[in-house]
Amino acid sequence: MSIAVIKLVSTKKDDVNSIASQIKTIANSMNVKCNGPVPLPTHTLSQTVRKTPCGDGSHTYERWELRFHKRLIQIDVSEQALRQIMRIPVPDTVQIEISLS
Repeated sequence: MSIAVIKLVSTKKDDVNSIASQIKTIANSMNVKCNGPVPLPTHTLSQTVRKTPCGDGSHTYERWELRFHKRLIQIDVSEQALRQIMRIPVPDTVQIEISLS
């Protein structure tokens, strides 16, 4: 039997968790075997910049950080379950990648 691997990526942790829980409930309601959501390591993008635009004055810096939260879900392929998953309203902050193997 084939397996669908669903990878979720977002900058907002709550959005990723809510989509993952919706996928999990759909898989459980359709009696489809589901593994996950497995939290993958969070990628952190950090940027340090000077506060003063001209370069004069005190040497003060601002540190900006952007975190990418990732989840991985594996489910057995069922046409009905995949159709239900495709109907989930996904916010703009979440990216979904579905691969079949």
